[in-house]
Amino acid sequence: MCKSIRKIKFAVPYYIIMENKQALKLIEKIQKELFKDNFEVLEIVTDLKKLREITLDLNNPFVTKALRLAYQHLENNNGFFIGIPDDEPVDSKDAQVETNISVENNVESFNYFLSLLTDLDKKNNILDLKEYNKAFLAY
Repeated sequence: MCKSIRKIKFAVPYYIIMENKQALKLIEKIQKELFKDNFEVLEIVTDLKKLREITLDLNNPFVTKALRLAYQHLENNNGFFIGIPDDEPVDSKDAQVETNISVENNVESFNYFLSLLTDLDKKNNILDLKEYNKAFLAY
């Protein structure tokens, strides 16, 4: 018999998190309202907070942070003023990353942000969410 017991940590893959049906319904609800040109900040913030609660329960701190930063940005600015991240890769960790700031409410970018949350299995989606987080913090 082995006298030592190894503790094994299991990582929950990101893609499992957003397979949650309740989370996907909330994202779809927000996107449907955006499609109807209905950008109600208070309603969107409420839905993002519910979505964040789901990710808290599923122990996904990266997505939880992205959602918190998004709804705080919406609350503070009464709109979404972060542009879609550039496709250009950054060569160096030390390179200065310019944030993509919009001068008007960027519904297209917000819709893209939401779509990233629906498929967290894709590496590029994770990278773009990281860029959004940087832009939220820099705004």
